[in-house]
Amino acid sequence: MLSVGALRAHLLAARLAGPIATSREKSLQRYRLFAARDPRVLLGLEPEGEWDVPELIGLMADRCGVSRDPETVSGQDTIDPERTIQALNAFAVRLRTAAERRSPVLLGTGHPDRLLGFYASLASALSAAGCAVLTPAQGQRVDITTRFGVRSHSLVYVRGVALIHETGAQHTPGAPGVHTHSPLPLRAALSAAVAEGEPLPELVIGDHGWVCGAGQLGIEAIGPADTDDPALFVGQAEGRVAVVVPIDDAVRPTYYSPLTRYVLNRACLSQ
Repeated sequence: MLSVGALRAHLLAARLAGPIATSREKSLQRYRLFAARDPRVLLGLEPEGEWDVPELIGLMADRCGVSRDPETVSGQDTIDPERTIQALNAFAVRLRTAAERRSPVLLGTGHPDRLLGFYASLASALSAAGCAVLTPAQGQRVDITTRFGVRSHSLVYVRGVALIHETGAQHTPGAPGVHTHSPLPLRAALSAAVAEGEPLPELVIGDHGWVCGAGQLGIEAIGPADTDDPALFVGQAEGRVAVVVPIDDAVRPTYYSPLTRYVLNRACLSQ
């Protein structure tokens, strides 16, 4: 089993925590957009509070460990590895509970190029524990507004994990899907499950719009988030997102493998 000390060392060495690649400028820009209720950064969440920029900085300092000084406007963000480890422990508890209850689960990602392997390992372990890993709306069209206008996408499942491909686009061999913050794929999956009389998830595991979209609908949701995605942390603060793990969500895919081993061991789900 990966020790806490070894995990902490890995988080810092891989820049999953500590000084990370996400810039302070980018995070502050996202905080301003969130305060203005820009749907691109709300990720499907409808905040109950006002959440101005100073409040968001304070929240992110508490939940992630970024600087709480509003005069710090440049440089790289910092994530406190102790906060990451604490959140991973809570994440593992939720996995263990889902496994014990054999809860139906839905996994989806807007970061398939980075996090697909992480989620796929969780899907395999939960399936082995008796959980139904749901795959509703396979192949369904989802139209998403992007910076290039509205683009048509297909919802697909890879190793039990939902993601989207742009319809008609040339796919690079081995490319798992496209990056998205949208909650629309999650909504399409849930709508299809209802229409087809399939079970709804009792737990959603993912990122971006998968977590915020599920939490907004009252479904238990857990997942990782970077310092420039305040919506997940606001959702947690307002009681609609169960667990958010503060990490850099855009490092090499292999760097997440030790986190997978750690949470599965903690959850007693190691295969």
